[in-house]
Amino acid sequence: MDTDYGHKPVLLDECLDALQIKPDGVYVDGTLGRAGHSSEIARRLTTGRLIALDRDESALVAARERMAAYMARVTLVHSNFSRLGAVLGELGVHGADGMLFDLGVSSPQLDDARRGFSYQQDAPLDMRMDASAPLTARTLVNTAPYEELRRILWEYGEERFAPQIARAVCAARERKPIETTLELAELIRGAMPARALREKQHPAKRSFQAIRIAVNDELGELPPMLDAAEANLKPGGRLAVITFHSLEDRIVKQKLREFAAGCICPPEFPVCVCGRKPKMKLITRKPVTAGEAELNENPRARSAKLRVAEKC
Repeated sequence: MDTDYGHKPVLLDECLDALQIKPDGVYVDGTLGRAGHSSEIARRLTTGRLIALDRDESALVAARERMAAYMARVTLVHSNFSRLGAVLGELGVHGADGMLFDLGVSSPQLDDARRGFSYQQDAPLDMRMDASAPLTARTLVNTAPYEELRRILWEYGEERFAPQIARAVCAARERKPIETTLELAELIRGAMPARALREKQHPAKRSFQAIRIAVNDELGELPPMLDAAEANLKPGGRLAVITFHSLEDRIVKQKLREFAAGCICPPEFPVCVCGRKPKMKLITRKPVTAGEAELNENPRARSAKLRVAEKC
């Protein structure tokens, strides 16, 4: 087991089991991150190939060092996973044996205060996973209309005080632009009632999640990624997806069910006329979650859910 960086990737053994890695197979890690999953996939290959994508350039730089021993069989690509189909086409890859997507924000992004993801350390409001992307959290927070801010906080953060927080943000930015993470976190805290501030989690946690999802269009990029994954898997190829909150998990669950559905004719039809056949079969009816041992070692695994399907 690779223990560089003191980091163990979430649900590692379960992912490796799900992918059924063949030494000569072609695999895709669509969310390279700290290369924890990628390192273990690459280590199991002989004549096979791993294609690893990340929208964060710094992840690719770190991975070259971490996976130095395996780079002969690894191709690193700076790209968003929503471009998966185009990336594989450009690389001349026609069919993969397995694909993995870990949708969690990588720990280095959260831990590096300068990236602006943290509500506990002061930094410019950024939150971009790809530092070359045009939209920052600062732009969103200072320019989005009240109704759009309220919707983002409510839908993506499931924040029940979304109207109060959106109003406070709009009022504050009238006086001067909101520039830093702690400035925003304090605004959120001040907009919430006293009873909410007594809750265990930080008052800004849900709002920061919501703004991060909006800045990076995290939910909008899932359907094209899942469509491309299904289209580019070989028959028998496995797709493994790890989600960390209910919004992502709902999209993944519905997409996989859609791929696994056969005939969609009305039940009163005596025979099938649609001719629709399942594209995938579900390997996990219920999501796989972390066991006690992993939770003790890595509390961030608590909300992780792994879903697996196989190409028909």
